[in-house]
Amino acid sequence: MEQELREKVGQLFMVGFDALQANDHIKALIRQKKVGGVILFRRNVHTPAQVSSLCRELQEINAEVSDTPLLISIDQEGGMVMRIEQGVTPIPAAMAFQAAGSVADCERMNRVSGDEMRQIGINMLLAPVLDVNNNRLNPVIGVRAYGEDAATVIEYGTAAMRGQRASGIAVTAKHFPGHGDTAVDTHYAMALVPHDKERLHAVELAPFRAAIAGGVDAIMTAHVVFPAFEADTSVPATLSKAVLTDLLRGEMGYRGVVISDCLEMAAISEGIGIPKGAIATLQAGADIVLISHREEQQHAAIEAVLQAVEKGEIEIARIDEALARIAELKRVQAVQDWRERPVAPPALMQPEAMALSHKLQKAALRVQGTFRALDASQPVTLLTVEVRSRSEIDEVALGRNKEARSSMLPALLEAGLDVREYALSAEALDDEVDAAIAFAQGAQQIVLQTYNAMFVDGQRRLVGALPHDKLWLVAGRLPYDLDLAPDAQGRLASFGCRPAALAPVVEKLAGKA
Repeated sequence: MEQELREKVGQLFMVGFDALQANDHIKALIRQKKVGGVILFRRNVHTPAQVSSLCRELQEINAEVSDTPLLISIDQEGGMVMRIEQGVTPIPAAMAFQAAGSVADCERMNRVSGDEMRQIGINMLLAPVLDVNNNRLNPVIGVRAYGEDAATVIEYGTAAMRGQRASGIAVTAKHFPGHGDTAVDTHYAMALVPHDKERLHAVELAPFRAAIAGGVDAIMTAHVVFPAFEADTSVPATLSKAVLTDLLRGEMGYRGVVISDCLEMAAISEGIGIPKGAIATLQAGADIVLISHREEQQHAAIEAVLQAVEKGEIEIARIDEALARIAELKRVQAVQDWRERPVAPPALMQPEAMALSHKLQKAALRVQGTFRALDASQPVTLLTVEVRSRSEIDEVALGRNKEARSSMLPALLEAGLDVREYALSAEALDDEVDAAIAFAQGAQQIVLQTYNAMFVDGQRRLVGALPHDKLWLVAGRLPYDLDLAPDAQGRLASFGCRPAALAPVVEKLAGKA
């Protein structure tokens, strides 16, 4: 009986590990704890063929102990949040789709993404993001959102969802009830959305209602407090029965899987703690508990839930209810056909898909105010702000591949311009900023590529110190950075700073578009 209970509890957990192949960490969780799902990050990625082999290996290990396949999930949202980048079609950031202005292309592009992930062995996308980015000061959503109002998010977000689902992969709407109107990154602290129920239903909840109507497979929670629904302001949505059961299931009629956001985020881990958080999110109504990184915390949380069930703190009926929903989720094609999938993905980066990607990136380019192209007869000083330290959202800097930098230098040189570059970190430390200002001294043409500069004192100081009559400002992520230099000679927003997003920027700067 205890072994049966252990197997049931393990199925409620989705876990991560740090390796390119199945290591002892994940093998023990699958074989001994009987976990039901695995989440992959860039640390698990080298090439599509390697990821495909890894997914097959994980499923085969699981098949030794279970007749039920694993969920294998990934945050493949597009833009900077692409855990698999090398060897797959580049997908624009969510906000770029509404800038490009084609709902149909949004659906088509997301079907490409879903299909490529399915070919690789991923069967669950932790996307689309259905948060409404109606707070410019939001440090964690930004261009990951499809828009700044509910109607736009519904239009483009549900199109993305349709495309992804049509590929046969499970999709996850996140972060319920809405992470858009926050100014706190819940990876590091708790956030609170203070609005009343009427406003929340009209704005934050509206995209999730549309997703439910569209048959979304799963909904991911937000580590955000909503006092309108949960009276205890120490309890985020992830841990709130009032939010996950009374609101989402009762009032909104959702019948699918609820998955917690990662419990290792500080909003949970530095509050209630991960083991107690696992118990609380299941009591609140979640079906899958996500713990992405630390082995000791994963084991501790599974044991804590097991003990809570044995003590009657979690009813066995609650466990069985969650398992029934997970079983239904695992009926999707991408989960069921893992044995038939070729180990070598056969149809990635197809010409039609690549053409659509380029078309969308080009159409999304936003030029704000007056613009003049660079003078090809004059040298260009390029200042590039780049992500170098790992964050939960952007992992480019620490990928295991020798991936292209988030820099326009190669493309500008290829366009025939005489360019010298100084690169500094996104943190824009004082000595880096001073060096960048000195590097640009006397330059006739300065191109500055920012990265969420509106949040970073050093980047803002750099923008202010440069002569705007000689400045071209490229917003490498948030388009709101363009407001920092209203008199620049050109202001362009690309909604991302990976090579595919920067290519049309270079075309415009070089006067070739």
